[in-house]
Amino acid sequence: MHEVLRLAYEASADFRGALAERPVGALASLEELRAALSLPLGEAGLDSVQVIQELIQGVEPGLVAEPGPRYFGFVIGGSSEASLAADWLTSAWDQNAGLYAAAPALAVVEETCARWLLELLGLPAASGVGFVTGCQMANFTCLAAARGEMLRRAGWDVEQEGLQGAPRVHVVVGDEVHVTIPRALRFLGLGAGRMVRVPADAQGRMEPAALRKALAGLEGPVIVCAQAGNVNTGALDPMEAIAGACEEKGAWLHVDGAFGLWAAAVPALRSLVKGIERADSWATDAHKWLNVPYDSGLAIVKEARALRAAMTVNAAYLIQQEGSARDAMDWVPEFSRRGRGFPLYAQLRTLGRSGVADLVGGGCALARRAAAGLAAIPGATILNEVALNQVLVRFEPTGGGDADAFTRLVVERVQRDGTCWLSGSVWKGLGVMRFSVSGQATTEADIDRSVAAIAAAAGKGNR
Repeated sequence: MHEVLRLAYEASADFRGALAERPVGALASLEELRAALSLPLGEAGLDSVQVIQELIQGVEPGLVAEPGPRYFGFVIGGSSEASLAADWLTSAWDQNAGLYAAAPALAVVEETCARWLLELLGLPAASGVGFVTGCQMANFTCLAAARGEMLRRAGWDVEQEGLQGAPRVHVVVGDEVHVTIPRALRFLGLGAGRMVRVPADAQGRMEPAALRKALAGLEGPVIVCAQAGNVNTGALDPMEAIAGACEEKGAWLHVDGAFGLWAAAVPALRSLVKGIERADSWATDAHKWLNVPYDSGLAIVKEARALRAAMTVNAAYLIQQEGSARDAMDWVPEFSRRGRGFPLYAQLRTLGRSGVADLVGGGCALARRAAAGLAAIPGATILNEVALNQVLVRFEPTGGGDADAFTRLVVERVQRDGTCWLSGSVWKGLGVMRFSVSGQATTEADIDRSVAAIAAAAGKGNR
């Protein structure tokens, strides 16, 4: 046991220690990875030390330096040292989080994390909190609670009767809704194609006047999905006005705050999310900006009983708690799962309130620095207001030509170069480069080095 764990530790330490200088993208091709890893399963088993040695050798060239300081793709944060260590312990302790009886210490840790998170984000203290895989399942879990509660108010018990014969539940979204919302609606039987879309402004923010107009034409249960952090621009919906419209209609307001919800933990940014505490549910992801390892989604519902009603289950063989002890399966769609609260607990204690604020606020400052540097590149245009950590840049080739194709070419060159890694996207029909800052390892020097690499890629022209 000690030998195989030593191998794992040394490989982990070597990988993390090289992050600052190794090329950010994977070094091996798909064909090379398949040749190394896609092996026949032998009849007899192998020694665990050999297996781990060969796993490390085969996987290492295909790793992306996502926890490193110059990974700017897909709003993916890294993982801190404390949360990584706690994650190792989570696997070693091997606690089943579903029941207090199976994991008493974990139940208290997650109960404590829930309290800390509600305080940090300025959300109602009595809210129910579920620890899920990521923001996809956080949206699903919150919307399950919303579906159940809104139908209950209409006289229908969806948990017992299902959707056949139920009143129609109207779901209203902005035009820039993230794809995890319609996907959650598919899972919940509410239908992605039945969403009511309302216009968004040039930055992707839902327009409150358009929302009010849409709500006026709807009868019966209504759920409104707002957004804190557009996946392209980083823009946040105007929560105060949206919350007011929902309260007047009696609609449930859900906030998809995968990364933008963390602005509530930063005094200088709280104005961006003013009114967010008036919502009925919130989804976010601790991996993105809090830099906790996967899995780390958070589903938060103001009416804790609504969340529990949607999720809870019981059976004769389960040793469920009476009273105040927390059975985690009452708050999430899973029975068995790993102890997600341990890494989150370690990270929150390591950072403290001011550390969380510095992490999120610092990422925003670095994004502004990146935007200023990118804007100085000849032919580059910044297309968004840098409200949080997202920068959208488009490149015009010298002498004219197809800017969409040239922007894609610049993205490909940057990815191949390896100095940093970022992705392309499409915004309002235009091809763009999307630069997302959310890793706590990133410094001003990393931003400047990355901007220089992008400038060099753009400077080669369209040849």
